[in-house]
Amino acid sequence: MALLSRTSPTWPVAAGSLALGFAVAQATGVRPLGGVVLVAGCAWCGLRWRERVGNGKTAGLVGLYLAAFVGSHVLGHAIGAWPSVAVVSAVVAAGTYAVADGRPARRVVSA
Repeated sequence: MALLSRTSPTWPVAAGSLALGFAVAQATGVRPLGGVVLVAGCAWCGLRWRERVGNGKTAGLVGLYLAAFVGSHVLGHAIGAWPSVAVVSAVVAAGTYAVADGRPARRVVSA
C-alpha cells in the first residue's frame, strides 16, 4: 500500500508542504529549494483535488494555497515567521478539508 494513495486526505500535505517548504528554505538558506517543496506539495494536492472536486474547486484551492504563501510573508512582519506559517497552514488545512476532504471522494470525469 502506498504511503499517500489517491484516497489519502490532502489537507496534511497541503498544510505540511507550506511548513516544510519554509523549514527547508530557512535551514538551507536556499529559498528556491523551499519553493520546490511548495510546488511539489501543491502539485500533488492539485492532482488529487481535480479528481475529487473538479477543475473549478481545484482552482480555488490552488488559489487559497498561493494566497496563504503570499499572506504568510505579510503576516510574518506582524507576528513573526513561524507563527505566520502556522496560521496560514491551519487556514489551508481547514479550507482543504472543507472543500476536498470532508466528504467521500468522488471521481470527476472531465469532458
